[in-house]
Amino acid sequence: MKASWLVALVWAVPAAAASSTPAGDWLVADGTAVIRVAPCGEGAFCGKIAWTPGEGVDDHNPDASKRGQNIIGTTILIDMKAAGNNRWSGEIYNPEDGKTYSGSMVVVGPDILRVEGCLLVFCGGENWTRTSGAAASTAHAGNDTAGMGRSP
Repeated sequence: MKASWLVALVWAVPAAAASSTPAGDWLVADGTAVIRVAPCGEGAFCGKIAWTPGEGVDDHNPDASKRGQNIIGTTILIDMKAAGNNRWSGEIYNPEDGKTYSGSMVVVGPDILRVEGCLLVFCGGENWTRTSGAAASTAHAGNDTAGMGRSP
């Protein structure tokens, strides 16, 4: 009996993970921002900076008209489209250098999102944690998912 319960559990966990979505609020690895991921267009997801602990501006944006704007609301995950089981590929805007890189995100578990960016053949990434705490509440108070743009 125990063995059949264990087999059922083993089959149920991948099924639950397969239905995971990247939509939601994610705390970045170093805790300095919450990124709100939401649908944006046909079958795509985008992510905007929804919260940071302090003031910040997008000084390095390649669009001169956006330089100096508040970093809150800046789209950093751009046009992420399904690319496999729990995986989406698109572009990632890095406001620290103003560059956009090819990237992907993978739902590793219900509360872990792996985000990776690549420049040529060199790739790096980090795990983000789903959040619904104070940072996410603050983010919801001043920002919504309307206008989830596709470019930084």
